Amino acid sequence: MRIDAYNQIQQIYGTKKVGKANEKTAVSSSFRDQLILSSTAKDTTVAKQAVASAPDVREDLVNSVKERIDNGAYEVDVNDFAGKLLEKYNGLF
Repeated sequence: MRIDAYNQIQQIYGTKKVGKANEKTAVSSSFRDQLILSSTAKDTTVAKQAVASAPDVREDLVNSVKERIDNGAYEVDVNDFAGKLLEKYNGLF
């Protein structure tokens, strides 16, 4: 790489060497950054934490259904099942 070419290009475009910005003394002020959350934001945060800490599976309900299936006591209403199946099928089209 030829440095001479860079200097010529620099002269053509009139660019100057970048120097330090003018350093001015910072004026002290009494302003501070603040974050103020609304009550809705606080409630949303609490709700998100509650949902995150809740289990994904309700073990008591699952165990109850498993126990009824194992005992043969779990019964499914055939007409209700068929109706829901048709609702899903018709909802696809």
